[in-house]
Amino acid sequence: MNAPSTRRSRLILAFTAVYLIWGSTYLAMRIAVETIPPLLMASIRMLSAGGILLGLALVTGAARPERAEWRSAIVIGALLFLGGNGAVVWSAQHAPSGLVAVVVASVPLWLVVLEAIRPEGNRPRPITWLGVAVGLAGIALLVGPGRMQGGIDPVSATVLVLGSLCWATGSLLSRRLPSPKSPLVATALQMLCGGLWLLAGGLALGEGARFHPAAITTAAWLSLAYLSVFGSIVAFTAYVWLLRNTTPAKAATYAYVNPIIALIIGWAFAGERLTVRVGVAAVVIIGAVALITSAGSPPKGDPEIV
Repeated sequence: MNAPSTRRSRLILAFTAVYLIWGSTYLAMRIAVETIPPLLMASIRMLSAGGILLGLALVTGAARPERAEWRSAIVIGALLFLGGNGAVVWSAQHAPSGLVAVVVASVPLWLVVLEAIRPEGNRPRPITWLGVAVGLAGIALLVGPGRMQGGIDPVSATVLVLGSLCWATGSLLSRRLPSPKSPLVATALQMLCGGLWLLAGGLALGEGARFHPAAITTAAWLSLAYLSVFGSIVAFTAYVWLLRNTTPAKAATYAYVNPIIALIIGWAFAGERLTVRVGVAAVVIIGAVALITSAGSPPKGDPEIV
């Protein structure tokens, strides 16, 4: 197999992992936070996954991370995991799941805007902006009136919006701050630092007093294990690789596909209804992904392998 074919195969595998696995984590997170405080749950997930990845990378000959790379991981880990993932798991207790999906789906828009306003940043093509707009429209159709029930308090809404912005900012910084050459080491450092940030955040919010191992259900432990192994080790490693090998907008198309996957899994395993409206929204969202991924090669200096 020649180099272009190998790269394309890796790209397909990475996107498949991010699309399918992260789409399934919504149900796993909902089950886990029923008996485990959210930030502590996320901390256990990231610290265990990061430790496994770092050990695996070092055993297989990867170079030990340098001090500058640890400093980068502290910043990126705070943004991606405490700010981004922490906002999602915390808000899952208070906000309708549909609204969480809407905010997560705004990540590509934040990425495009941040990249556009960054000095010497890449100016998105009109088709990329169109794809972002169509994707947001599809998510709005998916969770609009008649689909999403319940209200949300201003604090939860603010946390979700800031979390989305944090994830987008961390994703962009991960492409530019000093980082280990090994994707496994880079992923592990970010997870370990993010896990420590989540631990500190959970303790600051008083989650330690609400953490009772004896009360944690078997389903919650299994969900946590799934989140650690597949959601973090497999899918996040694939996401970090995508950030290095394609455009931010394309890497973030998972935000449009994940809600569809989550709905299908909810229908199959939790008895959730699928309607014609959901089918139409799925077509719109997939169309948005097609628009963004067909935008063509980015300006010189931004890696692209499609």
